[in-house]
Amino acid sequence: MKLFSLYPFFTNMFLHSGWLHIILNMWVLIIFGDNVENRMGSFKYLLFYIICGIVASVSHYILNITSPIPALGASGAIAGVMAAYMFLFPFARVVVLFPVLFIPLFFELPSFIFIGIWFILQLWSGALSIGARSGGIAFWAHIGGFVSGIVLYKFFLTKKYRLN
Repeated sequence: MKLFSLYPFFTNMFLHSGWLHIILNMWVLIIFGDNVENRMGSFKYLLFYIICGIVASVSHYILNITSPIPALGASGAIAGVMAAYMFLFPFARVVVLFPVLFIPLFFELPSFIFIGIWFILQLWSGALSIGARSGGIAFWAHIGGFVSGIVLYKFFLTKKYRLN
């Protein structure tokens, strides 16, 4: 009997806690993923995605080692894709919805600002979650996936797009 298995660090990114969870993850992946895949090629993109997901899972595990709550979802891998997008397309415009009471306001932000704010919110929320016995969002998986995306994206670019 194995005391420790690596399978959950891989398989959890293909499981979700409900329909809304998977729909939101896939929506963000559609927004950012196709452009990153275009710069990496399909096979390298798949490897990049999986590696970011595994790093995200390990990050979450290390910082929540005593938690009995399972971590599910593709958000850590998608965070790696978002990091790559932020560096590959820093001035691409992202349409943002900001509700004020019942009035939806739409405006555009450069991707590096939108994704940068998202990452700061993950860091803040992750710091607040240390030691807390609560379930919900795996902030440290997002952070681990994002940081791995920053570190790794250049290695997965096709030669045509490789920056020196």
